[in-house]
Amino acid sequence: MAMFDELSSKLSDTLRRLTGRGVLTEEAVKEGLRDIRTVLLEADVSFELTREFLERVQAKAVGEAVLKSVRPGQQLVKVVYDELVSLLGEKQAPLAFSSIPPTIILIVGLQGSGKTTTAGKLARRLKAEQKAPFLIAADVYRPAAIEQLQTLGKQVDVGVHGEPGVTDVVAIVKRGIEAASKARARSVIVDSAGRLQIDDEMMQELVRLKAAIKPHEILLVADGMTGQDAVRIAKGFHDALGVTGVILTKMDGDARGGAALSIYGVTKAPIKFIGTGEGLDGLEPFHPDRMAGRILQQGDVLSLVERAQQNVDEEESKKLARKATSRKGMDLQDFLTAMKQMQKLGPLKNVLGMLPGVDAKMLKNANLDENRLKHVEAIVLSMTKKERGDPDVMNGSRRMRVAKGSGRTVQEVNQLLSQFKQMQKFMKGAGKGGMKMPSGGSPFRPR
Repeated sequence: MAMFDELSSKLSDTLRRLTGRGVLTEEAVKEGLRDIRTVLLEADVSFELTREFLERVQAKAVGEAVLKSVRPGQQLVKVVYDELVSLLGEKQAPLAFSSIPPTIILIVGLQGSGKTTTAGKLARRLKAEQKAPFLIAADVYRPAAIEQLQTLGKQVDVGVHGEPGVTDVVAIVKRGIEAASKARARSVIVDSAGRLQIDDEMMQELVRLKAAIKPHEILLVADGMTGQDAVRIAKGFHDALGVTGVILTKMDGDARGGAALSIYGVTKAPIKFIGTGEGLDGLEPFHPDRMAGRILQQGDVLSLVERAQQNVDEEESKKLARKATSRKGMDLQDFLTAMKQMQKLGPLKNVLGMLPGVDAKMLKNANLDENRLKHVEAIVLSMTKKERGDPDVMNGSRRMRVAKGSGRTVQEVNQLLSQFKQMQKFMKGAGKGGMKMPSGGSPFRPR
């Protein structure tokens, strides 16, 4: 996740230096904590939270149990991990649903934080969870806000209530909730108006709206790219409304990550979701323990597995696995299907970042060309059914025709066929119990 690349890399480097020592002294730990302090402050974590975090780590880390343990360095990493989990909110906080539907969710936030798009993403997620969502457009000030929500509603196939030209927000939302009840909605998402900055007029309108509709959840959408400003904004909304949760957006952006590490500590309002991309599927539940693992480069295999379960066709995957290890092996048509399954997991950089031991700095600098997948797809689709089924028939003239049809070079066609042949050998070997990696690498490797 781009937002934590810098923090992850520096924090892991600091801990690696400490864990590399055979014996940890109290002075060595204090020196390491000074480095961690610098890393956290550079990541835009508030000074007060950084100080409290280090005090707790030091109290545990210089204890006899750590300094005299068999693996003191690993014990220290565990202490830092535990305190990171605590800083991020301790445990995952799911949405609170009313026993008597509909559950009313009020979305608040400043303009530009991605509030309306997030309302659409949340509706998509709730629909997948059989929560029958319904959207209400209550942003009567921003031009085209109602139209934007209606467009998102069509994309996720959920009802939207909007009243263009009407400015009484409380009346609009009340009528919207009535419409949602008639439509037998189980959850209602209210997209409220934002402002360029916090002001009394906006807050008073939200306070009146809260009193009138008594929402079960008040979710603040905060732009993770704004650093400490996001924390100040979160505190302002929380003091006025009693925010029940936070959705951090733009987490795939190149920011320092301090907002994510500070918001819970300052407001005690848990981060419930994070925005991980522009697509409507780019909203994930926030797990403090998993995020701490990702920051310390321990990976997040659980989230990767969950993403695969949600997006990948299980039957298709089993079929591909059987074919890959059979005597005949996969053909290029199967390979294309497998590639499309893989693309459903999201950008390759994000997927690799969820694997244990992957260095964030290395990932940031790696030339992982996402277009490479599209190029491979274009080449395979330019082949005839016979050529995909039996790549051995690909002579010189066929390769030239495919290159021309796909808009790629003959060299790229040759490279794909060569790497595919090596992958076939590797998969057949895996099926027989031999796991010798081919020397030519993968068609997905960075160039």
